Amino acid sequence: MTPSLRGFQAQTPPRRGMEAPPAPEWRVHAAIGSILLLDTLTLKWAPAGPWDAESFTLGVMGLTGLVLLYMTWYRLTFKRKGLVPWMDLWQDPEGSSRSVMAAGLAIIAAAWLAGNVIEDALPKPTGLILTLVGLLVLLNGVYVYLSVGALSDTE
Repeated sequence: MTPSLRGFQAQTPPRRGMEAPPAPEWRVHAAIGSILLLDTLTLKWAPAGPWDAESFTLGVMGLTGLVLLYMTWYRLTFKRKGLVPWMDLWQDPEGSSRSVMAAGLAIIAAAWLAGNVIEDALPKPTGLILTLVGLLVLLNGVYVYLSVGALSDTE
């Protein structure tokens, strides 16, 4: 091989020991997410922010808390950093997809409760946000269930 092409040659990655990589840190995400969500649901303290609306700042804080708690769940469940639960990360896709679909339906039921029964105690868009999250979780569960079942390539 000519010297000018050596830079393009694939290098073998350095090998580490056979031990699994350490799980990413999740405690900071859990603590900050819990504090933000607790503030949003109970204390309702938020600065006015540059938009001069405390309720908008409170909503942003609540959504940030939910995202951080989701990241905590992802790191605990899959032992890696990321946001998308790829199907190849699942140990039992068919069984887990049923649990995910049940969780999606439970979140949708909680959205109904948040929008109808306890709407006075929660911020106004809580039901809408929970409905969105519940539908996304349900869609993920249905996709995985169909991918390993009716729509799978294996016979």
